[in-house]
Parts: sequence; C-alpha cells; structure tokens
Amino acid sequence: MASMAAIGSLNVPCSASSRSSNVGRKSFPRSLSFSASQLCGDKIHTDSVSFAPKIGRNPVIVTPKAVSDSQNSQTCLDPDASRSVLGIILGGGAGTRLYPLTKKRAKPAVPLGANYRLIDIPVSNCLNSNVSKIYVLTQFNSASLNRHLSRAYASNMGGYKNEGFVEVLAAQQSPENPNWFQGTADAVRQYLWLFEEHNVLEFLVLAGDHLYRMDYEKFIQAHRETDADITVAALPMDEKRATAFGLMKIDEEGRIIEFAEKPKGEQLKAMKVDTTILGLDDERAKELPYIASMGIYVVSKNVMLDLLREKFPGANDFGSEVIPGATSIGMRVQAYLYDGYWEDIGTIEAFYNANLGITKKPVPDFSFYDRSSPIYTQPRYLPPSKMLDADVTDSVIGEGCVIKNCKIHHSVVGLRSCISEGAIIEDTLLMGADYYETEADKRFLAAKGSVPIGIGRNSHIKRAIIDKNARIGENVKVITSSIFNYIQFCSLFYILKPFFSQDNR
Repeated sequence: MASMAAIGSLNVPCSASSRSSNVGRKSFPRSLSFSASQLCGDKIHTDSVSFAPKIGRNPVIVTPKAVSDSQNSQTCLDPDASRSVLGIILGGGAGTRLYPLTKKRAKPAVPLGANYRLIDIPVSNCLNSNVSKIYVLTQFNSASLNRHLSRAYASNMGGYKNEGFVEVLAAQQSPENPNWFQGTADAVRQYLWLFEEHNVLEFLVLAGDHLYRMDYEKFIQAHRETDADITVAALPMDEKRATAFGLMKIDEEGRIIEFAEKPKGEQLKAMKVDTTILGLDDERAKELPYIASMGIYVVSKNVMLDLLREKFPGANDFGSEVIPGATSIGMRVQAYLYDGYWEDIGTIEAFYNANLGITKKPVPDFSFYDRSSPIYTQPRYLPPSKMLDADVTDSVIGEGCVIKNCKIHHSVVGLRSCISEGAIIEDTLLMGADYYETEADKRFLAAKGSVPIGIGRNSHIKRAIIDKNARIGENVKVITSSIFNYIQFCSLFYILKPFFSQDNR
C-alpha cells in the first residue's frame, strides 16, 4: 500500500440553488478536502432521510457546471449512489504503441510509480468510491495482470461489505460466439449474460490504462440527477492532443448533441466549441477549445442491454459507434466535466512523462500520497530500501532497493532495484526486478561471464526506460545513441529491453 499524507483542506458551502426534482433531498453543508487533483465531499450520514424513487421520466434542466467534478459543482452526493453499480474495467487491446513494454504483459499490467501497476488506478478509484463489484475484461498477454489482481485484491479486503469482488473475465470462444473481443463494446456484449444477472441500476465502464483520481460517486449521482441514459466523462482539450480523442459538442444543459471519434482536418475544426460553457475563463477557453471524451461512461443497465443487443448488435466500439449511435437516435447522452489531472497512458512518451511527473515539485500532477483516496496494490512485504552513501535528488524510490554510493536525479526507481557504486541515473525510469539474486547466483553468473540483475559500477543511464530484470554491467553508458540494444520510438525516448550487457558494450 502507498504511504499517504494530507495535502490541505477547504470549507465550501453547498450551492444555494436547489433541485425541485429530487424529492426528499436535503441540503447539507459540505467540508471539502483538497488534494493534488480533486475536491471531494465528506460522507453524509442520512439515516433519518428517505429518498423517494423517480417515477416516470422527468427531464432535469442542469447546467454543465452542475454536472462536473470541479469545486463549482452543485451536485450533492447520495452516499449510497454507488452501491447499485457494477464496475467494468476494460483491459485494452494489444498495446502496440507501448511495445516492447507490452511484449509479455497487458497494458494495465505495466509498472507505474515504482510500486504500482496501471490497473491499480481504476480499481482503487472504484474502491474509494464504494463501487466494490468490479469485473476486469482481459484478452492480450493477461497472465501477469491476472496474477497481480488475484494477489492484490482478495475477496476479504476491507470495504467490500461481504458483497464486493474484483474478478477477471478473459476473452473466450463459445459455440454461440467463436470470436475474441473485437472492441470495447463487443467485450462488454460478450459478457452481458453475466452482467445482467447483477441487481444493479448502472454499469460503470472504465479503461484500464488511464492515470487519474476520480470520485465516481459524483459521476454516478450526476447521471441519475440528469435522468441520463448515458453519461460520458469529459475534459477540455487543446488542439495538439484533440485528434487522439473522441470530441463532443454539448448544449446549455450539458447534453451531447454531436460526437466525433478522433476527427482530423476540417472535421476537427468543426468540433471546436466555446469551453467557457464549462466554467473556464476566457484565457483557458482559448487554450482548450475542445471537449474530449475520457472513455469513461455510466450507462443505465436497461439502456446497455438494449443498445448492444437490439439497437447496435454489430457495433464493436463505444467511442466510435455506440455513443454516436445513441446520440443519433435521441437518447439522453450527458457530458460530465472532470476537473483534474488525467493522462491516457497509450504511448511510450505519455508513459515516460506520467512516471517522471510524480517527481514534480512542489506537488506532482498525480499524487500517491492522498490519504482520502489511497491507491492500493499488491502487498509484497519487501524490506525498506537501503541507500548507502547515495546522492538521491528529486526521485521516487520503490520498496526493497539496494543503492550504493551512486547518484540518482529526477528518476523513478522500481522495486528491488540494485544500483552499484559510481553509477549515475538521470531522467530515467527503472522498473526494477521481480526477484533478488543471491550471492551464490552472482558467483555463478560471474563464472559464466554474465552480470547480475541491476546497474553495474560506474554505469551512466540518462533519459531511458529500463524494463524489469535488465542486466547492465560495469562502465556501460545508455545515453541517447551510445548503446545499440534499444528500440527507438522518437527523438527523445528509448526503451532498453531486458538484455545481457557486459562491460563497455
């Protein structure tokens, strides 16, 4: 588990405006705790308050500000909002843009922040939001992901209330469906027979390769208060990144009226909107003129069954087919503004920047030290890291490392990393090792002319990603093009695969 620390607090009253459509809803003052990426309300005890169910379909007029994750949000939380929700985390495709990190592991199993894996982010967000019924759909290279989930999230974990679970569902062939998952929507469709057995109101569909901290209770409550069929998490986006995401236009009620998946050229220009409607000031609205989908959805259960089985039985993808299709047939598809840090870990560059970003001073974009929303992971019971005469600055060091008389600057050092005397590590992500080598192992390797796992003496590593279990000998330099055991992705970033490197090679 991550160690946690409070960042600060801010007392903010509830909005004076009330919702006449929410029968029996009381107004409560809220004490909001401020962290690096969110404002989240304290739990509200409502033992004496009854909430009347919605009868029929009563559209609610809500401004985009009222259905957002920002401090201006007028949405008051129903503490039981998430109890009747099923979380569905999509394990992702082959991860070709993250290759070779995904050569033997699924994207959500890629290491993150020294101690974690990407899948820990959506699972922890669910648990922190009281969504404790969670399925993870996997297909490609899922062995390490399945192993991590089984070790990290046992059925008796605190907070499950004896009803929760984190269960892996692998792609499978059957007489009725001989195909593997063809996309995000198809993956959910193939397991609808299982999902519909759960007595829930909504499905919360999440991606397994995003880095963010989000209170899904607000998201779910906004979905219910706007009487939406589908609610799409959205964030303002600049033009440079907009072509990589689904973009949307919304009306004054926050309802999505147009949706385009990864538009380019004239289609991209046509999706430009005045984002002051989201509460941005004029300057930020000019910098962020698009509204992008985060690939996170709340879908009412009956709507999901109808869309995937009846309306669009051949649709394979939510972003490019199901969501635009639902909009086109007049369903109420709402946008929910997320006001916080979010990163799609889909490329080598994004992965590198997200990891090195946790060393940012004074407060990183994403913090693992938020006690109100901790990030959980597999308990490994490793000893504390040992640093002997080491010079370590602006870095994050994982558990169980042995670091001797070396220099480490602006780097992330993963579990069980061994760094020898005289080594220099700069602007680098070391993923660490899966196991320790004993002294007997090292003697055996030396007799064969090999080197142990870790970084050898007087080696210099700069601006690189070193995968797990790499063996780098003494006096080795990995600085841009000085070594040939790398795969080049762009002008700045290099991946060093697990390899055998003797001295000066």
